[in-house]
This record gives sequence, structure tokens and C-alpha cells, in this order.
Amino acid sequence: MKETWVYSFAEGDGKNKKLLGGKGANLCELTQTGIRVPPGFVITTKACLAFLNNPERKIPQGMMEQVSKHLKKIEGLTNKSFGGEKKPLLLSVRSGSAMSMPGMMDTILNLGLNPDTLKGLIADTGNERFCYDAYRRFIQLFGKVALGIPDELFDEEFEKIKSKAHAHLDVDLSRDDLAEICTVFLQVVERYTGKPFPHDPFEQLEIAIKAVFSSWMGKRAVDYRREFKITSEMANGTAVNIVAMVFGNMSNNSATGVGFTRDPGTGENVIFGEYLVNAQGEDVVAGIRTPKPLAAMADEMPGLFKELMELRNNLESHFKEVQDFEFTIEE
Repeated sequence: MKETWVYSFAEGDGKNKKLLGGKGANLCELTQTGIRVPPGFVITTKACLAFLNNPERKIPQGMMEQVSKHLKKIEGLTNKSFGGEKKPLLLSVRSGSAMSMPGMMDTILNLGLNPDTLKGLIADTGNERFCYDAYRRFIQLFGKVALGIPDELFDEEFEKIKSKAHAHLDVDLSRDDLAEICTVFLQVVERYTGKPFPHDPFEQLEIAIKAVFSSWMGKRAVDYRREFKITSEMANGTAVNIVAMVFGNMSNNSATGVGFTRDPGTGENVIFGEYLVNAQGEDVVAGIRTPKPLAAMADEMPGLFKELMELRNNLESHFKEVQDFEFTIEE
């Protein structure tokens, strides 16, 4: 029988965290409960172990064909095309162990960008500043996670351009500043690796999947499992979650945040957490800007705050337990 390496969020077993990882299993369960999750799929921990046990570190046979088939489904659901020059589909690629290992493994956002899809994204959104912001983030994350380039090499160049532009915060950078950062970041990659940045989105995806699989045996993750006594019976290998991007950095009508369905310190029945307007992913926890408490959303985005409260209530009534969650608002 042919091994199933990939499950869509609509079909994966939300109770099987050993196979789909905690994040993947929960995304499957949320999708099947009717809570709004961007379309995506999970590559199993079994695929990760097959990759790690292969002396040549090759992806298991048939896996990328299954990935392509599931990508087609996301394209149909989003009316976008992966690698397409019109309405390009961009992806986030995230790790997911059966046991939570915060910050130990890696995430790549905006995967699928290259000079051609960048033009398509600009045409589709009419927002050049956002597009160059997404591209510079992708080059740095992919460079760090998939190509092993030290963050400092990007950060130094980034700070130089910020200083030249007299920009106090990232959001103060103009479209031209961000375009210059993209050019410089591509040069950083070429200098460090001796090769140009990979522009083929399918090649980017395969490299990213391998990088997430490999992160299971990275020093940080191994040390974390040793420190917290996580055995292979508890968690073995990481799943890979591949999800259609939703952009919290598109404008001041967009946002991203993290939260708990109750105050985790006191147990009080109030929504608790933080969010940032015009931001993406790690910005909320990176300390580069000061996030606002979720309660401030009630004034700043009242309609969306009401939606968030409904989602919070649905989460608790389904899981019968306090939940922590991440959310993104696009326009």
C-alpha cells in the first residue's frame, strides 16, 4: 500500500498528535470544527523520520507528488497560483512537534516570492510597500532557516538602511528603502552561500521542508528535549505545516496577535494577549515594537474584536479547556 505522507487540514485526524504534530492536529481539528483556518496541509512526522533515517537525507519517495496534489487544492480554494505571475499563492512553512517546544524549531513566511511573483503580488494588491516588506522578510527567514545564514548578517545591513533613512521603526521605512533592503539581502545570500538565492518556488518549498525536518536534530531542539525529558515515545520527529499566507503586514487595517482564552495568571474569564497593527508573525514577540493588549482592539477594531470574542468562545466550548492561539487580520 502507498504510504500517505500528507493530510489536508480537512481530512487529518485531530487526535493524532504523534503523526501530525500538535500544531497540525489542532489545525485539522479547528478546520473540521468550522473555525476559520487558512487552507493548508500537514506533512507527517513519519515523513520526517524517513528523511532523517535516510543516509543521503532524501525526501521519501512519492512525498513531493502528494505535496503538489495538496497545493493544487489550496490553489483552488484561494483562487491563487503557486509560482504564478498573476495572483501568486504564498505559503508559510512551520514545524510542529507532538509536544510543544516553543521557539526551538523554525518557521518560514511568504515562501514563493521571487522577482516574477513579486510583480504579480504588486499587481494583485496595488501595494508596493507591503510587497517589498513581505519579500525582505522572506529572504531573511529563508536565508536563516533554510540556508543557515547568521541573522546578524541581515540585521547589520537592515540597520544601515534604517539609519540612512532616519527610520526609527521598521514601519517607518518607505517602499524604496524596502526595495533596497531586498537587493542587499539577496547579495548577503549570494556572498554567504556562493550561490544565487533560489528563485524557483517549488525548489524553495523542497529546501524549506528539508530544513524543518532537519531542525528536529538541531542543537537547540535536541538540548530542549534533553532538558525537559521529552522521550521519542512522547514526540518523535516534527511534522511540517504548509498554510496559505494571510498578511497582517498589508496595511494599518491588518494585524497579527497572540492570545489566551482566559488570563493564564489568574484564571479570570477575560481574553488575554497582545497584538500589533501592520505586522507579521514574529514581530509581536520580537521586542522591536511594543504590542497593544487585546482589550485595546475593542476601541481600535470593534467589529473584528467582536469576531475574535466569538472565536474565543468557540475555542473554549469545543476544547473544554483554556486555549492559547495566534491570529492574523488581513485588511
